[in-house]
Amino acid sequence: MALIPYEPFRRLENMRRELDRFFTNDFPDFRTAFSQHTGNMNVDVYETENEVVATCDIPGLEKKEDVNIDIENNVLSISGTINKVSEVKEEQMHRQERFYGRFHRSISLPSNVSSEGIQAKYKNGVLEIHMPKVQGDTKRRIDVQFH
Repeated sequence: MALIPYEPFRRLENMRRELDRFFTNDFPDFRTAFSQHTGNMNVDVYETENEVVATCDIPGLEKKEDVNIDIENNVLSISGTINKVSEVKEEQMHRQERFYGRFHRSISLPSNVSSEGIQAKYKNGVLEIHMPKVQGDTKRRIDVQFH
């Protein structure tokens, strides 16, 4: 029996697309304002003995300046912009489901990582980030002072 991942927000995304299609004719700025907050990005995070790896599907990036990667307080933040490069006029468009605009995603990392030595590669619409783990024991026992 094959397992299918449950995506509870898929119906909301379909409803957003239909509302978006409905309102874009009456309110041209509605598409841009609504899409800026709904950039959907699938991310896989796993760890090996020496590193934490995040793999993200971000099709449509054209240059490295279009994506920002930040790590702060053990949280990975990926943001950027996918530019629309279509030559099709709005009145000729019948269905538009491909995302363009700003996107942002923040993910808690499973282990502490070092800010030194982080590497990121983008190929065929997939961003892969390799983050070395902090070596040594990060746990520390705190001595309680009794008076």
